[in-house]
Amino acid sequence: MTGGFVGFAVRRILAAVPTLFGVTLIVFFMVRMLPGDPARLLAGLNATEDEVSRIRVQLGLTRPVAVQYEIFIANLVHGNLGRSVVTQAPVSYEIGTRLPATALLAATATVISVVMGVASGIVVSTRQYTATDYLVTVLALAGISIPVFWGGLMLMVVFSVGLHLLPAGGDSGPSSLILPSVALSAFALATIERQTRSSMLETLHQDYIRTARAKGLGGRIVVYRHALRNALIPVITVAGLQSATLLGGAILTERTFSWPGIGTLLVNAIQARDYPIIQGVVLLFAVTFLVVNLVVDILYGYIDPRIRYG
Repeated sequence: MTGGFVGFAVRRILAAVPTLFGVTLIVFFMVRMLPGDPARLLAGLNATEDEVSRIRVQLGLTRPVAVQYEIFIANLVHGNLGRSVVTQAPVSYEIGTRLPATALLAATATVISVVMGVASGIVVSTRQYTATDYLVTVLALAGISIPVFWGGLMLMVVFSVGLHLLPAGGDSGPSSLILPSVALSAFALATIERQTRSSMLETLHQDYIRTARAKGLGGRIVVYRHALRNALIPVITVAGLQSATLLGGAILTERTFSWPGIGTLLVNAIQARDYPIIQGVVLLFAVTFLVVNLVVDILYGYIDPRIRYG
């Protein structure tokens, strides 16, 4: 069994390599499709053609696109993401200084969404068609439908402007993390809750569950020991995907709450046409999403041996 799982994991990792290559290709060309001349933008309206040409050479824009991509890949292999055109600091340094704030925000939102999503999904699955079920369903639909920036603004209006309980933005301490993490977790929480409810309801109607109840087992034992493990298999997949999505969703949340993370860095880099920063941040998001998907895929195979095919 262990050998079969190891072989499955190795196959999944090897299959991710072409995807990683495709990610670098998409990121490279996507950044260069941004409108405007970055050299002209950075040089300023009153710059001479010599100054613009110098910046264009500095960015490597005078070389053929294929050569630019080759240099890009070679630098990535050596861990070199280039230097910011605006600050002249290494891209890895710029990202490294902002990454802890974004990681903290995304991790907190992930914990909130997974814990509350699974817990509420289990509760309503055992209370189908009750007032609790309908109330949680309405709240989940609201969480899925409301844009993260609008939800964040409403939280600020209520808890910062109205009640004066929490900071409206910035990073002034642990309390300033509450509103952005709640706003960021809303969509993932609602999605996980709906998946947990659906999966639990399907599992609770299986024959082996009815058999367990016929043997006189208590309701909690049936739900948590027999039904929950099988019901969590699709939930783990959804939770993993949502956790990776939270990193991208942090961009809007950070801008809404003035959170000093990578999202703010990316928006500022786009406005300044700072190619190296944009490439580095987008590549980080894409690779993170790929790695999370890979981990979830392998974990899925560990929990359910039936998918270890080939």
